[in-house]
Amino acid sequence: MGILQGKNILVTGVLTDGSIAFHIAKIAQEEGANVVLTGFGRALSLTTRIAGRLPQPAPIIELDVTSQEHLDGLADEVRKHVPHLDGVVHSIGFAPEAALGGNFLNTAWEDVATAVHISAYSLKSLTMACRPTFKDGASVVGLDFDAQVAWPKYDWMGVAKAALESTSRYLARDLGAENVRINLVAAGPIRTMAAKSIPGFDEFEKVWNDRSPLEWDVTDPVPAAKAAVALLSDWFPKTTAEIIHVDGGLHGMGA
Repeated sequence: MGILQGKNILVTGVLTDGSIAFHIAKIAQEEGANVVLTGFGRALSLTTRIAGRLPQPAPIIELDVTSQEHLDGLADEVRKHVPHLDGVVHSIGFAPEAALGGNFLNTAWEDVATAVHISAYSLKSLTMACRPTFKDGASVVGLDFDAQVAWPKYDWMGVAKAALESTSRYLARDLGAENVRINLVAAGPIRTMAAKSIPGFDEFEKVWNDRSPLEWDVTDPVPAAKAAVALLSDWFPKTTAEIIHVDGGLHGMGA
């Protein structure tokens, strides 16, 4: 029997079979979970196609986390497929091109606001939209990229990730009484669709290859996915407001 046997898990952000979110959904199913996916706009067709590569069929709900209408209707849409949710995976992030690539000092507020709204505030929006479906608590897991330091070319996306980390702590504070756990998995660089949109991504790869004490493979999303699945399970019943690093140990190394 798997560690998610009988649990109902909502997974956002499944766009390619190389993404962390896809492997979370895959491993979750293998561990006994009923998985529901979300997608939006042009990406919805990608999610639909990639869902066919999962071990089992998974229903897909259209969800734009910036649309209050979609958020207000999410609980009802979820209940069409599962009676309640035991876990939610937040794998959502976006920054306009002007907010990345070394343009930090010149980025307009409108672009910064978009990055923070979609990449950080959406954790709160998604959690609250799913809250009516939680039964006897739930585990919410977000995907992070360590925001303790400034990274090359990451710019306002790094600021958005710092906001995501802070948001997770405040959600953990305010929802703990309902037995809702909020945690993040800070993965090292993975060659995902999102990574390809970051100018200078190869600089991240070089940093990890040089400094990570454990060998790091930028093509392997499975270690981060396994950490997320573990957090979705009952094996971390008293862990919340935590950031689990799955980065080969680089976060603990000095210069």
